[in-house]
Amino acid sequence: MDTVKGVKNGNTDCLFTLTDRKTRAEIIRKLPDGKAASVVAALDSIEKELGADFSSVFKSITADNGVEFSDYEALERSCLSDGKRCGLFFAHPYRSGERGTNENSNGIIRRFFPKGTDFSTVSEEAVAKTQSWINNYLRKILQGQPPIKLSPFRLLA
Repeated sequence: MDTVKGVKNGNTDCLFTLTDRKTRAEIIRKLPDGKAASVVAALDSIEKELGADFSSVFKSITADNGVEFSDYEALERSCLSDGKRCGLFFAHPYRSGERGTNENSNGIIRRFFPKGTDFSTVSEEAVAKTQSWINNYLRKILQGQPPIKLSPFRLLA
């Protein structure tokens, strides 16, 4: 998981990205800010939408060391049960290759929303269209299939 930030000095809206490593399926949510509480709320929302599929798809999640992922206990804690939703791991500093699939997906997102984009002006519909485009994009690593065809969850449709 990661966040894609827009303007450096200005609005704090950003995008939260969660990538399924196996199918390369991407979930993108718009956040009002890059704070840990917003990331936890987004992950809780995704877990509620996916239900039991969440734990079967996301056995572990790897994040970078950004301040938005500092509340690791809340990120691991399930909002549907008393246990953990999944294992949470952090990549080594300056080792973006440890999260290569997510970084690649973020690069694709930048095709639609270049650096400096003010995400407060970006609609939820535009974010959903970007997610749909990414999840319907044919991938060589998937033998020419799009991620949505291989993904076990319907959240991506």
